[in-house]
Amino acid sequence: MDRLDAMTAFVAVADLQGFAPAARKLGLSPSAVTRSVAALEQHLGARLLQRTTRSVALTDTGVRYLERVRRILADLEEADASAWAERTRPSGRLVVSAPVGFGRRYIAPLLSDYLKRYPEVTGELRLSDLMISLVEDGVDCAVRIGHLADSSLVARQLGAMRRIVVASPDYLAARGTPQTPAEIDGHDVVHFGQTGSPIDWRFVVDGRDVRVPCAPRLVSNVADVAILDAERGGGLTRVLAYQAADAIAAGRLQIVLADYEVPPLPIAIVYPTSRLLSAKVRAFVDLLAEAGDWRFGEA
Repeated sequence: MDRLDAMTAFVAVADLQGFAPAARKLGLSPSAVTRSVAALEQHLGARLLQRTTRSVALTDTGVRYLERVRRILADLEEADASAWAERTRPSGRLVVSAPVGFGRRYIAPLLSDYLKRYPEVTGELRLSDLMISLVEDGVDCAVRIGHLADSSLVARQLGAMRRIVVASPDYLAARGTPQTPAEIDGHDVVHFGQTGSPIDWRFVVDGRDVRVPCAPRLVSNVADVAILDAERGGGLTRVLAYQAADAIAAGRLQIVLADYEVPPLPIAIVYPTSRLLSAKVRAFVDLLAEAGDWRFGEA
């Protein structure tokens, strides 16, 4: 048994929660991965994984062993990379994921600049508003807006994003400007987000979270649709600050209820846990961190 290969196979199975996806990642057959992990368990005299026909889960021993093995593999990777440090330069294929609107407007130009700076790198930008698995989908890093739940990822915060309520000046002149969240009840609402019911908007009133029920006249899962309807006098809509930035700057929309906004959402770039980033990922992360104002909506 090659213990290093066995440890690598074990980590892959634990990360991907299955022998078949681990085998695909490692370029091995599922039976080879199964034998490798079984040999490791026999060597240790302890079961690391609980297997059923549908799932694979870590035992208590497996959880503790996984933490130590990750450190060992990271140390080996760092040692190998250090030996080649003087020759290290961003190269290879960089796969980046980002939300559709934000990625198209802000990340695509930066990736273009990055590729001009590092001609040995080829890039792929995957735009999706769905939460993907970086490991399973072969993504090097992802830009995310919102609070992160996946503790297996390393996150570097790049800024913050307000969630704002906006309406057209003509609509507000005709219907009045709401002064408190409770006054939303007397207004037309255009909702951007999930189309299921019930729908409510969250605010902070006197330090407390308050949810205000809404009865939208229009619902869309595309921000541009909600913003366009609001510009045309459709009512109040609630979006991320960057989504309405152009309309606000041009005077087609204005922010209301700013004193009651929930705390801004973090903007972060995330990548799989590793003590040593590849040069291509580190260079891209650094470029994003240097890329101007990432605190959208601040005065």
